[in-house]
Amino acid sequence: MNHKKKNETKRNSLIVHSIELVKEIKPRYFIFENVKTFLKTICTNIDNREITISDAIDTNLGGLYNILKEVVNFKDYGSNSSRTRTLIIGVRKDLKGITPYDIFPSQENGKTLKEIISKYKALSVMGEIDPNDIYHHFRRYDNRMLDWIKDVKEGQSAFDNSDPHKIPHRVIDNQIVYNQKKNGDKYTRCEWNKVAPCIHTRNDILSSQATIHPVDNRVFSIRELMDIMTIPTSFKWVEQDLERLNEFSLKEKEAFLKNEAMNIRQSIGEAVPTVIFRKIANNIIVAENKTISNKTVKEIVKERKLSNSFDKTLEFIKENPLSLLPNLLSKVAEFANAEREILAAFYTPKSICFSLVKELPTFENKTSIKILEPSVGLGNFINLLSEKYKNKQIELDVIDKDKNSLELLKILYSKQNIPNIKINYINEDFLLFDPKLQYDVIIGNPPFGKIKDKNLVSEYNCKNNFYNKDTKNIFAMFLEKSLSFGRYVSFITPKSLLAAPEFNKTRELIEKGYTIKSIIDFGENGFDGVKIETIGLSLKNVKNLAYNVKIESYITQTVHTISNTDLFDSDFNYWLIYKDDFFKKMKKSMKFGIYTCFRDRTITKQITKPSGKIRVLKSRNIGDNEIINIKDYDSFIDDTDNLAVSKYINSQVILVPNLTYNPRACFMPKNCIADGSVAILQPIHSDIEIVIEDLAYYSTYDFSKFYAIGRNFGTRSLNIDSNSVNLFGIRKRG
Repeated sequence: MNHKKKNETKRNSLIVHSIELVKEIKPRYFIFENVKTFLKTICTNIDNREITISDAIDTNLGGLYNILKEVVNFKDYGSNSSRTRTLIIGVRKDLKGITPYDIFPSQENGKTLKEIISKYKALSVMGEIDPNDIYHHFRRYDNRMLDWIKDVKEGQSAFDNSDPHKIPHRVIDNQIVYNQKKNGDKYTRCEWNKVAPCIHTRNDILSSQATIHPVDNRVFSIRELMDIMTIPTSFKWVEQDLERLNEFSLKEKEAFLKNEAMNIRQSIGEAVPTVIFRKIANNIIVAENKTISNKTVKEIVKERKLSNSFDKTLEFIKENPLSLLPNLLSKVAEFANAEREILAAFYTPKSICFSLVKELPTFENKTSIKILEPSVGLGNFINLLSEKYKNKQIELDVIDKDKNSLELLKILYSKQNIPNIKINYINEDFLLFDPKLQYDVIIGNPPFGKIKDKNLVSEYNCKNNFYNKDTKNIFAMFLEKSLSFGRYVSFITPKSLLAAPEFNKTRELIEKGYTIKSIIDFGENGFDGVKIETIGLSLKNVKNLAYNVKIESYITQTVHTISNTDLFDSDFNYWLIYKDDFFKKMKKSMKFGIYTCFRDRTITKQITKPSGKIRVLKSRNIGDNEIINIKDYDSFIDDTDNLAVSKYINSQVILVPNLTYNPRACFMPKNCIADGSVAILQPIHSDIEIVIEDLAYYSTYDFSKFYAIGRNFGTRSLNIDSNSVNLFGIRKRG
């Protein structure tokens, strides 16, 4: 409709209306389809900035949807015509068992012209109409053009004729003026044994691109075009049925085609082949139907007595089709891994796996890649890796110290047809594993939790010479080891990696030698029933300070980028993934490095009582520059001789609640102490003067907002420690 194009940027911004509709309606799925260059095209975003359409989709929808963007030729997905397009599929993130790969159409070679249209009656007379099908019609053209095309062979153009009188031309003042050959396939005869070319809107004329029938001297009929574009025979272009149209007289048929044929042809030209969206729709139905309710899962587990028997679980998986298993696997994982509690091994939902896989590089110049999954469990990443690299051969090393998990994985893998992956199963402790090569990708969900065996910690450190020897958390060891021999490393880790003092050295190691490509903040939405905040961290084994880090947040349902310099904040000694202009403005107005902090976690109900000499203050007692008395809440002790907190009694220290986004502060009164729900702040230097106005500032809206950003919008990792205490700055004087 807009063939006279003017302001292309404004026109391209029509996509923004689609984006706005998705944001408002929040459908379970969305599909965008457009030209090959669609993603790189500039549009005017919702905020009136000019950005690429790809960035507009990510920025506005990436927080709520898992999104897959692919440039494909539809002939490789079941279409009977060649058409290179961009296909974008979004799946809402709360659909944890479904990814865009589940919805994406399956690969299937399109049929050749001979396979789909050779069945139709040959039309040799201009204007001829098949009496059994009004839509199979020889469209008329200028008679002089017949000489141009009648000798043209399959795959050749009229411009290839050796006779100059048969080359497309006009006669002006008795002089032959040859037509310009602007497109390589003008006046070109199509080939029987190839998939049809792209069908354009001007499929009614010989001079358009590749419109000539392989044998007949004509353009394709409407019926042939419908088959090429996979439009069902039953589709009605007009109100009358095909049977009624075929009953028309010849004169009526000619009148009908004169009125309707051009409109129909232009509707077919450059349309989306229906087979593509039919496949997408069917995939959605299949994906939705595969979802087994939690009740059904529990019934199967109870009925088969699977929860306490690895052998029964193994037998169940062997006996049942894979389609029954996806939602059962989370349960299977729990009882298949005998050391689950020790290793803290949890089943990883498909949607979370997809979030990491989509951030991996494409390796466009490689035909084969080497991947390692160091704690494979039940292989939740395998199918997604196969889809990501469907045009490459993958050698996948999978490691797990639990032989039961590997045994289950072998059975599950045998039930699937994944031709582009070769799996090497390694029953070994990854932290004692000797890699023989560099891997292109190391990806996974390593175990979380601290190792209690000191000898084992010593053995791991000795084997790997870890940079961070301050942590006993197994995931940090997995991460550091992987960085030493992986070109790209993508892990699910606890969110505490961003800020906890325990991981200062780990962050320092990454800052020194690696590029952070992306951080996905899952918050508590990563694992059902597991109260732990997690992130997805994607790293490249090369340093690039100019690289902007992509931040995708399940918490704020947003996607944004942040520079390395903004992410790595030396004032607080950790990573700030939500730092914005407001935070930076607030930071400029404050002075930091003011306090040390202390929390006494030894004070429990067992040592407190309703009355006594020394009052024990708890978080709810802390108000804005005041202590709040609460009936039946207060507690006391008689002495503090055996408590570390005793050194703060009757000194001018500051109390702030520990786990809150509503900070407030007051000076600690005499004859009081505080339990572990309260952080005790003490100025680092004696010459630092803290006044009531400084404490009042902590309860303001601006500081609360600043503090929430400073804590990366955490929900469980909010303990005030030696890093986060630095957020409690004081406003600069004067």
